[in-house]
Amino acid sequence: MIHWVHLGVQIRNQEDFKVLRKLLDALGLRASGVEIYKTYSVESFRPSAAALEVFYRKDSDEHAFLELTISDPDTAAEIVKNMHLEVLGDDSNSEPGHNFSRHFTIRLPGGTVVSITGFRTHVSGRGLDPALVQGGLSARGLKFAIVVSRFNSFIVERLLAGALDCLYRSGIEDKGSIEIVRVPGSFEIPSAARTLAETKNYDAIICLGCLLRGDTAHYDVIVNEVTRGIGQSAQETGVPHAFGVLTCETLEQAIDRAGLKMGNKGFEAALAAVEMANLKKAISTQQSALSNNRKHTAGKKNSRAHRYNRHK
Repeated sequence: MIHWVHLGVQIRNQEDFKVLRKLLDALGLRASGVEIYKTYSVESFRPSAAALEVFYRKDSDEHAFLELTISDPDTAAEIVKNMHLEVLGDDSNSEPGHNFSRHFTIRLPGGTVVSITGFRTHVSGRGLDPALVQGGLSARGLKFAIVVSRFNSFIVERLLAGALDCLYRSGIEDKGSIEIVRVPGSFEIPSAARTLAETKNYDAIICLGCLLRGDTAHYDVIVNEVTRGIGQSAQETGVPHAFGVLTCETLEQAIDRAGLKMGNKGFEAALAAVEMANLKKAISTQQSALSNNRKHTAGKKNSRAHRYNRHK
């Protein structure tokens, strides 16, 4: 049984390797840094979502070395234009109001051909103009509490380091904007998280711990209670909680998720906390604006009604 897959793309010359890295970074994929070996160099990129596609086309483009399917083709096209990369062809109208998707092919300086396809989620003039509300990734001006389990500290301290790295990279400048609260084990995380959330002093709570399966049913009991407790605390207090508690079968799996093959789940939990804190503010701002607009509209109606009754 395959538990994970690592997809690799081999670039045939160093110039295209550098340009493709720059392009993927500009498209928003999170890079892990270049690893240099005697015979080759490699860099991993982590998108927010990924899928493995195996396909066959009768009219397959034999020259396309890499095919990317992305969420925002128009922004990607602007990035390609700003990088002065050669566009071999654009198969759809570049105006968002005319097509639901866009596909174009580019050639890197060294000759590598990349095909980019994207589906537009915002198409004007088609009745598909939903109000987009999403959280930003800037932590500037926000305050976070990090609940950290002491148990399995060998792993958890690495999760904490990843979470702090994310918050500082996201723009936190004042160390007072981060409060670290340590608890004995993962079972105590929900109680501490709820106590912190109820103070309303924090924009989000980050929960970090590590549970490893043993020889008894104790693992399953603790996993269920910790998951339920953190989720319930978030729902009942209204403060976003980020789940950074590893639930692994082996120590090797935990190590992989604390900074090795599977990334750092502490970093990912902190990033989710930043986004959810900003999303909550965005929704509150939108609801406030809607409420003020309703009051303004109601005031106008009442004023017109008053004038009408007065002259009736």
